[in-house]
Amino acid sequence: ASALYLATDEDREGESISWHLLEVLKPEVPVHRLVFHEITDAAIQNALNSPRDLDQNLVRAQEARRIVDRLFGYPMSEVLWVKVGPNLSAGRVQSVAVRLVVQRERLRIAHRSTDWWDVRASFTADGGSFVANLQSWKGTRIATGKDFNDKGQLKNPDKVHSLAEATANAIVEDCADKTLKVTEVEERPMTDTPSPPFTTSTLQQEANRRFKWTARRTMQAAQRLYETGWITYMRTDSTTLSSEALDAARGLISREYGDDYLPEDPRTYKSKAKNAQEAHEAIRPAGSTFRALSEADRELDHDERRLFELVWKRTVASQMTDSKARMVTVRIQSGDAMFEAKGKTVLFDGFRRAYARQLDETEEEQVNDGELPILAVEDALNVTEADARRHSTKPPPRLTEAALVKELEERGIGRPSTYATIIDTILRRDYVFKKGSALVPTWTAFAVTGLLEMDQFKWLVEYDFTARMENQLDTIAAGGGDRQSYLSGFWDELERSMQDAREEIDPREVCTIQIGEVPEASAKELGIDDSTPIVVRVGKYGPFLQCGERTGNIPEDLPPDELSVERALELLLGPQCLGKDEKTGLDVYLDNGRYGWYVQLGENGEKGEKGEKSPPKPKRKSVPRGMGPETVDFERALALLGLPRTVGAHPDSEVPVTVDYGRYGPFVRCGEETRSIRSREGDKVLTIDLAECLELLKKEKGRKRAEVLRELGKDATTDRTVNLMEGRYGPYVTDGSTNASLGKALDPEKVTLEEAIELIRTREKAPKRKARRRKK
Repeated sequence: ASALYLATDEDREGESISWHLLEVLKPEVPVHRLVFHEITDAAIQNALNSPRDLDQNLVRAQEARRIVDRLFGYPMSEVLWVKVGPNLSAGRVQSVAVRLVVQRERLRIAHRSTDWWDVRASFTADGGSFVANLQSWKGTRIATGKDFNDKGQLKNPDKVHSLAEATANAIVEDCADKTLKVTEVEERPMTDTPSPPFTTSTLQQEANRRFKWTARRTMQAAQRLYETGWITYMRTDSTTLSSEALDAARGLISREYGDDYLPEDPRTYKSKAKNAQEAHEAIRPAGSTFRALSEADRELDHDERRLFELVWKRTVASQMTDSKARMVTVRIQSGDAMFEAKGKTVLFDGFRRAYARQLDETEEEQVNDGELPILAVEDALNVTEADARRHSTKPPPRLTEAALVKELEERGIGRPSTYATIIDTILRRDYVFKKGSALVPTWTAFAVTGLLEMDQFKWLVEYDFTARMENQLDTIAAGGGDRQSYLSGFWDELERSMQDAREEIDPREVCTIQIGEVPEASAKELGIDDSTPIVVRVGKYGPFLQCGERTGNIPEDLPPDELSVERALELLLGPQCLGKDEKTGLDVYLDNGRYGWYVQLGENGEKGEKGEKSPPKPKRKSVPRGMGPETVDFERALALLGLPRTVGAHPDSEVPVTVDYGRYGPFVRCGEETRSIRSREGDKVLTIDLAECLELLKKEKGRKRAEVLRELGKDATTDRTVNLMEGRYGPYVTDGSTNASLGKALDPEKVTLEEAIELIRTREKAPKRKARRRKK
C-alpha cells in the first residue's frame, strides 16, 4: 500500500486503538489519521481531504484510564477474596452499579408503611360527568404518598394535612346527594417537545420499558441492524444528527405527515450525559433516505423489526413540531372540603403522531389525559357518588435495567458500550438476581458494598469518583496534565487504603448484616435471651441466618427487604413437626432449606465415627411452586412424601403412568417417555388424573414442529415446492432451503406464489448471520 489511513473513532478509545495499530504494524509508508463524527459519504470524503496526525495526548489519557481500571480491579478483587469470599470481583464501574442497587434495597428495608386517606367523588353536569379528588380540607392541602418520609412521618406537617378515616367518612356523608357549584376554572396552554434521537443508553432504556428486553438483547439486535445496513453505528453518546439525516427526516415528515408537522428549522439537541465524547452521531435509520417500515416488516426478523421501528419513529419524531394541549383545572367547594379535577385537551398532536415516549415505572404521569366537560364558575354539579379511600405508602421501586443505565449515565459512570456488559457481570457474579424486570441485590452484594463503603475504600465508590477521574483524563488529553504523576498518586493512595484494610477490617464484621432484635415473646420459644440480635452472615457456602447459637437457611429467591424479624424467626425456629406417620412411626416435618421449603420423614441422623458408615438420609420432597408453606398440612405432606404416585396404566401398553415432582417441576412418566406438567396450581402433581396424563403424553416432546398451512406452488427457476408454514414466531414461506417471514405487510390467507418467491429471493440475498456460540 502507498499509505495507511487510520479511521477509528475520534475519542480517547479510538485514538488508543490507532496507536496500538501503529505499534503492531510499524508502517514505512505515510500514515494519515482520519476523523469523522458520522458515517456518511460527505463526512468520510471531508476526512480524506483533511487528515491529521495521531494525538499522543489522547492516547496517554486513554492508557491512563485502562491502567486505573486494572489498578482498581485486580487488587480490590483480592481484598474481597480475603475479607468476604472466593470468586468475587471488583471494578470501577461494576462496584458502583452494585452499590446503586444495594442503596435502593436499603431504602426499601428502611421504609415503614403508613396509611393515608383521601376522598374521590363523581360529578355530573350538563356537559357530561367526571371524577374529582379531594385536594384540600380547611384550606390545607391533603397529604398523599409523596408527602411521607421512609419512617411514615409527614415531611412538612405544617403545610399538609393527613386525613383521618373519620374525617374522610364525614366528608363523604356531607357530600352525599348534594348539588354543588363550580368554584374555580383554570385554563393554561401546555406544550410538549419531542425527545432527542437515541443514544446507546436511551435505546437500552426504551427497549427495556416497551419490550422488557435486557440491555444485552437490545445491543445484539442493534448490532445485527447495523451490520446489515439498517441503522447507523449503535455505540454512541451523541444526540446530534448529520445533515444527511436531517434532510431525510424533514423530507419524510413533509411527505408522510404534511408541512404542519415540520418545524421551520431543524431541531438540534445537546447530550445530557456527563463526559459524553460524542464520537458518532445519534442512532438513526441509515442512508440518505430512510427505508420504509413496511420494508422492515417484510425483510427483518422479529427483534430487529421491532427495534428498527423504534429507532425510525424516534428519529422522525425528534424533527417534528411540538405537541400542543390545553390543561384545565376545575375546583369545587363543599363546606371545608375542596375537590379538584384535571383534564387535558389535545389541540395538536405534533410529534406524538409518530412517537410517544414510554414512561418508566419509577416515573409518574403528571397530568390526566381525560377530557373534562366544558364548565364555568357557578355551574351546578350533582354528586352521584363519593368514596373514602385508604392508601398505604409504598417503598421506592427497585431499579430495572433501564433505570440502572439511566442512573449510571446521569452520573457519568461507564461508557455506552459497557452498560450491557456491566449488567451481565453483576448478574453472573450473583451480586444481583432478577425478580420480574427488577434487579434485586443478594446478601453477598450487601457484604461487598459494606466493605467498599468503609473509610479505607469509600473514596473509590463515591458516585463522583469517575467524574473526577474523567476531568483528570480530559486535562491529560488536552496536554495539561502528567499521566505518570496521576497514576502514581492514585496507586499510592490505593496502597495505603489496602494496607489499612488488611490491619483494621474484620471479615466477620464485613460479612454480618443486622436484621433486628428478638422480641421478648419469641425469645423463650427460641431458648435465648431477648434483645439478642438476628443477623445475616455471608459464609463460604452462601448467606445464612444466625441468632445466638441458632442458625437458619435463607431461601435463595427471598429479596432482602422481605426478610423482616418475623420472617427471620420463622426460618430460625427450625423444622415444624406436622404429625406422626402411622406406617413408619416417624415424625413428618416441614422445614426451609437453602433451595426453599421441603417436607421430611424422620429426623436427620448423626454422622458415624471414623470408619463407620453414616446413617441413611431421611426422605425429603420439595414443596412445589405455587404451594405456600402455610398450605402444607399433615395430609398434604404425606402425599408429597408418597411421590412418585402411580395414576394408572397406559391403555395401549399397560405400562404404569406415574407423576412426580423433580428439579424442574412436576412431570408425568410412562416408561422412557416424560412430559412436564405445566400448571400454576401448586398441588396439580397431587390431583392430576390418568386422562390428563395421557393427553400430555400424546403431545410431541420438545419444540413444536412447523405446520404446513397450504401449498402455494412450484418455483419455476429452482423447481422447488413453495409452502406457507405456521412456525414458532408466526407464518412464513419456504422452498425447503430458505425461510422468509411474512411480517405484518402480507396477509397469510392472501399471499400469492409470486409474493412468496420474492420474499425468498430477498432473504437469500441478505447477509448470512454467523452462528452463535453457546456458552458452557
